[in-house]
Amino acid sequence: MQKKQGSRPKSNSSHRPKMGTHKAHTQSLQAGAVKSGQESSTRQYTVKESVELLPFLLEKLSSLGRNAVKAILARGQVAVNGKAVTAYNYPLQPEMTVTINKDKVVEDIPLAGMTIMHEDNDVIVIQKDAGLLSIATDTQENQITAYRQLTAHVRNHDPKARIFVVHRLDRDTSGVMMFAKNEQAQQHLQNTWQESVKERTYVALVEGMVRKPEGTITSWLKEHAKSLKMFSTPYPNDGQHAVTHYKTLQANKSFSLLEVNLETGRKNQIRVHMQDIGHPVAGDKKYGSKSKEINRLGLHARVLAFVHPTTGKLMRFETHIPKVFLNPFKEPGVKK
Repeated sequence: MQKKQGSRPKSNSSHRPKMGTHKAHTQSLQAGAVKSGQESSTRQYTVKESVELLPFLLEKLSSLGRNAVKAILARGQVAVNGKAVTAYNYPLQPEMTVTINKDKVVEDIPLAGMTIMHEDNDVIVIQKDAGLLSIATDTQENQITAYRQLTAHVRNHDPKARIFVVHRLDRDTSGVMMFAKNEQAQQHLQNTWQESVKERTYVALVEGMVRKPEGTITSWLKEHAKSLKMFSTPYPNDGQHAVTHYKTLQANKSFSLLEVNLETGRKNQIRVHMQDIGHPVAGDKKYGSKSKEINRLGLHARVLAFVHPTTGKLMRFETHIPKVFLNPFKEPGVKK
């Protein structure tokens, strides 16, 4: 099952996830086969004479009541020549094929603060809004998370299905992230992360004008035992090696919009490195920001490209720069 990228959700200024635009969909009608002596729930008929669809169904499904047959039709479980039809009075002509799927159609549950960009048997790629946790920690057990919602989503179709964490985005960072749908895919992606991930691009709105149009920031990152803040240690090889590349997309006296590529993926890496060069990410109080220009963290995971763990195919997912990131660069008098 695959989902293509749909319409992009609007940027949220609030840090609380809102209902996403993930639309309910129905399982495709498929001609079933008789296995192990059990009757398939899908039946197919060839029309012999001109007749409207509802009377035709009432005749073929004579063991069901009229309301039950209407419900099957209304839920999109009837197809004519392979196309789902719900109209009672749809005109049937001789030689047309009518397929009836008597199984109840499964509808997707609504998702809050995220949309699904792609889904197959091995991976699921989402666009996460700012404010939604990727996965809960011990102190956040009862909060809505992307992980919890996706687990409910896959179990809606298969009660035994599971979701596996591959990487994370900070709660207040929006953008593209990926989960695995089986342990083999998760292990492969995590064990080959540097080779499998071909592109991981962010956009960052930072405070002040970054003088150097492009550059590379390198340091060793450690976590403070009490505050849990990450920081760059002055001692080489003391901590995790972190490398961040950036280039300026737009800038004025107050803000710079940067394209940021990660060579390594450490916790809070971009946020610490931006603070290190004197240009903290907008809205990032934790790492030195004073601005409230956009009422959210100015960090968005824009592109994720990776080699599919099973097919070997290169998968690339790109999203738009949040409009609110562009507000500081609009001409005075232009409505935001």
